[in-house]
Amino acid sequence: MARIVVVYHSGYGHTQRVAENVAQGANAELVAIDAEGNLPTEAWDKLAAADGIIFGAPTYMGSPSWQFKKFADATSKAWFTRAWQDKVFGGFTNSASLNGDKQVSLIALQTLASQHGGIWVSLGLPPSNSKAASRNDVNNLGGSVGLLIQSPSDASVEEIPQGDLDTARSYGQRVAAIAARLRP
Repeated sequence: MARIVVVYHSGYGHTQRVAENVAQGANAELVAIDAEGNLPTEAWDKLAAADGIIFGAPTYMGSPSWQFKKFADATSKAWFTRAWQDKVFGGFTNSASLNGDKQVSLIALQTLASQHGGIWVSLGLPPSNSKAASRNDVNNLGGSVGLLIQSPSDASVEEIPQGDLDTARSYGQRVAAIAARLRP
């Protein structure tokens, strides 16, 4: 079994709930980026030992939260030593709008993984895009690069659509399965 770590920032709890579902699917360990954009010291060791890393961040103003960006900048030490070279990576983002420029955030996460020499895992699911589709369907938002989640700004953490949470668990399973296949 591959060792997977989900490293995420959550501003209001919605992205944390998604991270928990991704981690459940991947049988992964969760590492939270705090409100100041920092990780506990031991979390860096967990990331170094992981076979796969899944990034998660809310999309604020068309990009990942500043806390996630601070973490991303702090990964430069791992980048300089090529510590994460050939690890498997995935990513997810959440915003209040159906689109909300989430694709820009996913591309930022994918770019970070690529800068580290990582192997990015796409969502691997067709979109649920028929007239009969509902928010309870898997991949209702039609993601392909990674996992997209929508949490209306006035919705509680418990109101994230079930289809999004099911997609999150499926994505976690996919990243873990690919990391296990590629593990030396």
